[in-house]
Amino acid sequence: MTGALALSACGGNGSKGNNDKSQVEVFSWWTGPGEADGLAALKADFEKKNPGTKFVNAAIAGGSGTQAQAVLASRLQNRKPPDSFQGHAGAELLDYIKAGQIEPLDSFYDQNNLKSVYPQQLLQQISYKGHIYSVPVDIHRSNMLWYNPKILKDAGISDAPKSIPEFIADLKAVKQKTKNVPLSLGAQWTADHLLENVLLGDLGTDAYNALWKPGADWSSPAMTKALNDYAEIIKYTTVEAASTDWQGAAKAVVDGKAAFNIMGDWAYGYFVNPAPNGLGKKLDTDFKYAPTPGTDGTYLWLSDSFTLPKGAPHRAGALAWLKEVSSREGQDLFNPKKGSVPARKDADKSLYSTGYLKYAFEQWNNPATKLAGSFWHGVNASKKQHTDIDTAVGLFLQSKDVGKLQSQLVAAAKNSGQ
Repeated sequence: MTGALALSACGGNGSKGNNDKSQVEVFSWWTGPGEADGLAALKADFEKKNPGTKFVNAAIAGGSGTQAQAVLASRLQNRKPPDSFQGHAGAELLDYIKAGQIEPLDSFYDQNNLKSVYPQQLLQQISYKGHIYSVPVDIHRSNMLWYNPKILKDAGISDAPKSIPEFIADLKAVKQKTKNVPLSLGAQWTADHLLENVLLGDLGTDAYNALWKPGADWSSPAMTKALNDYAEIIKYTTVEAASTDWQGAAKAVVDGKAAFNIMGDWAYGYFVNPAPNGLGKKLDTDFKYAPTPGTDGTYLWLSDSFTLPKGAPHRAGALAWLKEVSSREGQDLFNPKKGSVPARKDADKSLYSTGYLKYAFEQWNNPATKLAGSFWHGVNASKKQHTDIDTAVGLFLQSKDVGKLQSQLVAAAKNSGQ
């Protein structure tokens, strides 16, 4: 899916639900270092502004939200929704909207004067025939390469790779000249995350974005080349990949065990936040960063947002929570800890003036930066296509059969339901 959610809307602002503000149950997958710190900062500010409302943290562990979304689906099906739940802005919201499980938030946006403070493209991604369905709290960049400068020096590599062929050559050099892991990988979803970065790096921004339009061609020779490059890169990843989530894979870089890790910029918060929730590592000494190979000048973006479920038990509490996550104060408390930048355009720039956050803030707000949506993190793939791609990648990790992977991706695009 690209642009606005392309389905007919039912209009209005949905069911009124329960106006109870005694508590708010907030459902998310923010349990890891950095993200949990950001949620705690939001919670503290929310409780200060809403002293009579109890905050119930219903977060479920698991990178990228895979486990949490399965639990959420069951609760929604059984009509036992939380008061608000996290959802990636974009096509990930389609299933909830089609099932009538979340309310439009037009009145909320109007009452809080929000339409002028969010980027127009972002509002389009969370809209459905002119109705807005979620409240974004952050902007993340998926296409980031984290690397250990000492290991690269030991391998005779002078700088971060600028292209996929350079990256493959560097992985080979690390393997031949050091005893370190060339590329750390975590649970299977991190292999999906790697795939979107290789596709963007090989195909370029326009061709990558075209993959998510109706009738997209996943059978092209360019796609075959990109998938062969992906297969080559996978050869240099850790064999124990399935046993750890993204934190363990990212930590391997700053601990001097792995040369490279491809992960979203939430890794930055994990690296630099102090113990016990972070690693307390130093930029330029313990790690460095660059856009993933072949993607300089492009922001492979995603956004965490919150919704108002129909039938929320404490609807007034939910609206108070949405006001918190949409506020400038809330976003400026949350994002520096998570390693992201605010979804709002009027953030306090002084909070994003050093290190990676300065770089990300400038890149996101640079009109020359090209934008591509992260398929793995909910922007432009339907849940069905998302699941089908994940299945195809899982089978590929076992078989290493590029032909089968491509044919399954072709089928996933045809059956995407978008």
